[in-house]
Amino acid sequence: MKNILFVCHGNICRSPMGEFILKDLVARRGLGSAYHIESAAVSSEEIGNPIYPPAKRCLERHGVPYDDAKRARRIKAEDYGRFDIIICMDASNLRLIRRIIPSDPEGKIHLMMSYAGSDRDVADPWYTGDFEATWRDLSLGCAAMLDSLEGNE
Repeated sequence: MKNILFVCHGNICRSPMGEFILKDLVARRGLGSAYHIESAAVSSEEIGNPIYPPAKRCLERHGVPYDDAKRARRIKAEDYGRFDIIICMDASNLRLIRRIIPSDPEGKIHLMMSYAGSDRDVADPWYTGDFEATWRDLSLGCAAMLDSLEGNE
């Protein structure tokens, strides 16, 4: 089983969207039992809060199921041992994760868009309100990551 953790700043927009988009992709491909997928934050600002309502609405528009019980949590150092892949949404998340997980000897920590062949950040809807741009980035990145993991590149 591959254990994947999505990480963004507060764990209420991008990382839970990535979590549920990838869960939906693996379910559609009949791979649900091969993957365990979660999400977390690098900050503690939103701990305990649900997915941001506009993020939920975006997932709903695209027919992606989500768990309404999902609550924001902060990444812990122990998560490095629990997960095979840790996906950061942007360069800031990557810098901040180093305060919690100072080294990455196994090369587990990656930027989401690197799977899609890009060095740019996933669009942050918290500042733009453009959840569709975030949807496009995450859909592209998740599909490319899953193709890579399944050897379908």
